[in-house]
Amino acid sequence: MVARAPAVTAARWVVLVFFALLCAFPFAWATFTSFKADADLYTVGHVPFFYNLPPTFDHVRVLFQETEFLTFVRNSFEIGVIVVAITLATAVPAAYAIARLTGEWGGRLAMAVFVIYLVPPTLLFLPLSRIVAELGLQDSIWALVLVYPTLTAPFSTWLLVGFFRSIPRDIEEQAMVDGYSRAGAVVRTVLPLALPGLLTVVIFTFALTTNDFVYAVAFISSSSNMTISAGVPVELIRGDVFFWQSLMAATVLVAIPVALAYNFFLDRFVQGLALGGVKG
Repeated sequence: MVARAPAVTAARWVVLVFFALLCAFPFAWATFTSFKADADLYTVGHVPFFYNLPPTFDHVRVLFQETEFLTFVRNSFEIGVIVVAITLATAVPAAYAIARLTGEWGGRLAMAVFVIYLVPPTLLFLPLSRIVAELGLQDSIWALVLVYPTLTAPFSTWLLVGFFRSIPRDIEEQAMVDGYSRAGAVVRTVLPLALPGLLTVVIFTFALTTNDFVYAVAFISSSSNMTISAGVPVELIRGDVFFWQSLMAATVLVAIPVALAYNFFLDRFVQGLALGGVKG
C-alpha cells in the first residue's frame, strides 16, 4: 500500500493538471485572440495557436473608443450593488425566521422557497413586464433592480436557512441574557458566524446580475442603460459581422475581477454552498 502511494499521488496530480488546463483554456484562448490582427485571425493557412503576425491593441482600442464599454461596466456595478443590498435585506430576515420556526413547518417553508427559485424565469417574464410597464420603468436600470431580486432572493433565503440552523440558539439566548435585544443578538452573534453564507449570497447575486442576458435585453433598449452582458454583444455583433477580438477582450476584462473575487473568497464560498445545501 505504501509503495503505491507515489503512483497514486502522481495520478492525482495528472488529473488535477489536466482539469486545470481544461478550465483555463477558454480564458487563455480569449486573451490570445484579443491581440490578433484581422489578417492573422481570418487567414485559413495561419496556425491559430501562434501569432503569425505581430499582435495589436487595435481591437482593445475599439472596445473602449467605439463602444460604451465603461458605461456598461458602471451600470452593471450599480445594479449589482443595489440588488445585493435588496437581496440581503430580504433574504436574511426571511431565512432567520424560517430557521428558527420550530416543527415541520420550518422545513416545508424552506423547501417551498427553493421550489419558487426553480420556477423558470421565462414564466415570470410576462407578469414582470406588466409590472415594469405599469411603473414606467421601461429602458431604465431600475427595471432590472426590480426584476433581479425575484431570482436572487428565493435561492439566497434557502441557502441562508441552512446556516442559521447550524448556529446553536444558546449563543443568541446568552447574548439576550447579557442585555441585547433579539435584533442585537442576531447582529452581534448570528451574522458573524454566518459570514460564509453571506459572502456566498453576495457573490451569487452579483454574478447573476452581471451574467443575465435575457432580462437585460428585454427591459433595456438604449446603450447608455445597458449592462455588460447585453451591451457588449449588441455593440460588437452587427448583423452577421462579429468583432471577435473586441468581444474576447471584453470577456477577459470582465472575467479578471470576477476570477480574483472567487479565488480570494474560495474557501468561504465553497463552505457556504456546502453547509447551506446540506443543512437547508
